[in-house]
Amino acid sequence: MPDTAVETAIRDAVDRGFDEQLDFTAELVRYPSVRGAEHTAQDCMARAMRERGLEVDRWVIDLEDIRGLRGFSPVNVSYENAINVVGVHRPTARKGRSLTLNGHIDVVPVGPLDMWTTPPFEPRIADGWLYGRGAGDMKAGLVGCLFALDALRRAGWRPAAEVYVQSVIEEECTGNGALACVGRGYVGDAALIPEPRGGPVLSGQVGVMWFEVKLKGRPVHVAVAGEGANAIEAAAPIIRALHALTDRWNGERHKHPPFDAVDHPININIGRITGGDWASSVPAWCDMEVRIAVYPGQDLAAARFEIEDAVRAAAQKVPFLANNPPEVVYNGFQAEGFVLPEGTDAERTLAAAHRKAVGAPLQRAPTTATTDARFFGLYAGVPALVYGPKASSVHGFDERVEIESIRTTTQAMALFIAEWCGLEAA
Repeated sequence: MPDTAVETAIRDAVDRGFDEQLDFTAELVRYPSVRGAEHTAQDCMARAMRERGLEVDRWVIDLEDIRGLRGFSPVNVSYENAINVVGVHRPTARKGRSLTLNGHIDVVPVGPLDMWTTPPFEPRIADGWLYGRGAGDMKAGLVGCLFALDALRRAGWRPAAEVYVQSVIEEECTGNGALACVGRGYVGDAALIPEPRGGPVLSGQVGVMWFEVKLKGRPVHVAVAGEGANAIEAAAPIIRALHALTDRWNGERHKHPPFDAVDHPININIGRITGGDWASSVPAWCDMEVRIAVYPGQDLAAARFEIEDAVRAAAQKVPFLANNPPEVVYNGFQAEGFVLPEGTDAERTLAAAHRKAVGAPLQRAPTTATTDARFFGLYAGVPALVYGPKASSVHGFDERVEIESIRTTTQAMALFIAEWCGLEAA
């Protein structure tokens, strides 16, 4: 690590800029950057990067540029407004190791507004927490990337290697934003992703697959409902079969460390169901949108076969579906799992920075979710560290991030950058 005087100066510099950091985080939360509407928040990030003297690359992702890359997830939505932003710091003379700082700007839908205590895109501070959709997942971490660099400059230093600050889209549904950055060559010697981990560094993450099950029925007047086939009700045995599949996969967790110590690593969610046309007509169609997890190292093609086989077997027990089998369509996440190898120099460096900032050893813990770490760890072949502030109600009502954890995480990030990249005079 840098000497004690430099460490102290960097930590103090984070504190001196922290009110501004919190204000900018709140400003970014005000942008409702759900899928397809990320562009205004991305413009905000691009301005902030330019103000800091970074080289800014703002581009619309072209699917043809990434479709052939490993890790691509298929989509059925327009990419007309799919904008990535990367700010590049270049040293006067490279002496250290380069670094990717990656964060996603996209947030998940808010759900019924009347179930929020206050409007989701009107940030508020109460009891040591910053509230708002995306405050935790993960705008606080993304802003921390910029303010960690600010702290170094405020203390009189700059990184002595390239730093790529990435503000990406679609982490919540495909990961194609991070993939586009890798395809464009924005890859450092390590990656740090300040997702809301609340202290531990991520030891492993599951893979995630999205798919639709499209069911058919036979429409008749409800007066003779028994003569028809209800596509919505036919979804029930399919759902049971998919849950049985995940039960079987969970029974194999002992084969898949670090998830052997997790009680229920493989989760499934029936996230959306649409179907039918009229309350007095037996529904002729039903579409289910499903999210399912897989283990690191589990072959996605083999998992798709098992999913389709489970759907097919369940459909055979429903007379109408036996002759009109459901269709399984894949759109969105086709994400492999990822395990962070133990003993990397990057993790040791982060552990030392964390101890300086927090006063406790850095722990490791897996997650039953996914992050963009896989693009760097699996496909770019560099250590991918997921480490960030503490958040609560992520994807839920009244999402929030703990303010003190933002401060200590930013200190740890700044100290990590100083050691990993080295320092030169600002």
